[in-house]
Amino acid sequence: EYIDSYYYNKLEYTRFSSSVGKYVGFTERGVRIAAAWNNDASFLSGEKAQKEAYCLHNIQNWYNNMLTKS
Repeated sequence: EYIDSYYYNKLEYTRFSSSVGKYVGFTERGVRIAAAWNNDASFLSGEKAQKEAYCLHNIQNWYNNMLTKS
């Protein structure tokens, strides 16, 4: 799962989760920001592309390292 969280003053106000497929707000301001970002297709496609580029690219390396350590 790919998660991209945004914090201000140690308080998480919005998060993108690949399992949900959109931004979710946790504060009043975060809900407004998440709604705006969810309406922008370029933000959502960018986050989905990050999952493909980062997670799927590295998962085999992480998986192999974990199996050899146990």
